[in-house]
Amino acid sequence: MKYRLALGSAVALGFARFAYGLVVPAMRDQLGWSQADAGLQTTANGVGYLIGAILVAIIVRRLGTARSFQLGMVITTLALAATALAPSFPAQLLLRATAGWSGALVFVAGTVVAARMPDRSAITVYLGGAGLGVALSGLVLPLLLDGHPSRWPVAWLLLAAASLAATAISWSAVSSVSPAAEAKAKLGRLWPVGVAYVLFGAGYIVYLTFLTAYLKSERSTAHEIAATWTLLGVAAIVAPVIWNRPLARWPDARPMAVMLALQVVAATLPLISRATVLVSAAIIGLTFMNVPASVASLVRRTRPQHEWTATIGTLTVLFAAGQTVGPWPAGFLADHLGAAASLGWTAALCAAGAAVAFSWTAESRRTHESSV
Repeated sequence: MKYRLALGSAVALGFARFAYGLVVPAMRDQLGWSQADAGLQTTANGVGYLIGAILVAIIVRRLGTARSFQLGMVITTLALAATALAPSFPAQLLLRATAGWSGALVFVAGTVVAARMPDRSAITVYLGGAGLGVALSGLVLPLLLDGHPSRWPVAWLLLAAASLAATAISWSAVSSVSPAAEAKAKLGRLWPVGVAYVLFGAGYIVYLTFLTAYLKSERSTAHEIAATWTLLGVAAIVAPVIWNRPLARWPDARPMAVMLALQVVAATLPLISRATVLVSAAIIGLTFMNVPASVASLVRRTRPQHEWTATIGTLTVLFAAGQTVGPWPAGFLADHLGAAASLGWTAALCAAGAAVAFSWTAESRRTHESSV
């Protein structure tokens, strides 16, 4: 069941969000966009995601967790298909926002379903499904678009077809989930974790949005771009094996802090040497979806079950706010300083997030020791 459920994150995150970074260079060439325009499209996706995260608790209370997940999958699939048919910039903004809204519904509802499973690895497996979406996209799209930027609508249609198949397979993974009473959430001591989540959201999305643009600026071939993205996706698929034990043994924000610190390293490496890009992509793949997993695990430990949806939803609002803010200024920097500047933006934001998470962990340990 957890593996079928993981197809939800493959669609909502892998296809609807991260694959955009693979298609956007072709769209930019064909539609006359600047780097800032491309960043604005990602910002629109972040705004939609933010709206979805704000509304998710209300929708779940009305429809239930299972129906909310299924509704999000259907709307995301339709948005991907429509993206192939609407070349105008305003229409693309609207569709990016729609995919963001529905993706947030899938993300939060699926995370709550995974958190309710007795298998503690279910959360990391669910979120690791995004890696499958990234790997499949990275394997196919760069080669499809190489030398043929006019094929960008075909890329979106392929993503929509894959999403439709994933929706059908994952449908039954939540059909047996019974409704649960939900309460409003108060973050309380988790507010610093929310701040770190904002910084992470603003940082990692920039890396994934502008990675292909950076590789193209370094004259990478389509096969090299495909290999980089495929490696990133495969790393995300195997990441749960690495992080399940730390998430189980560390009851605080240490996993989050360590992952953010590793992302600083990953974003900095290509600025030092072009030869480190594969290492950088592998580190990002091993960490980026396990930050949300660490946050969900923290909620599971510190909040009663009837608050999980609202708490995860509130934290996702903060996460989405970061994703909304991060891309446009990064695109502005890339336009004026080169695509590599976007990697520096990622490193700076993730470094700040790691510092906040480490500080919260240290404070929590001091509080615990003084109460013993």
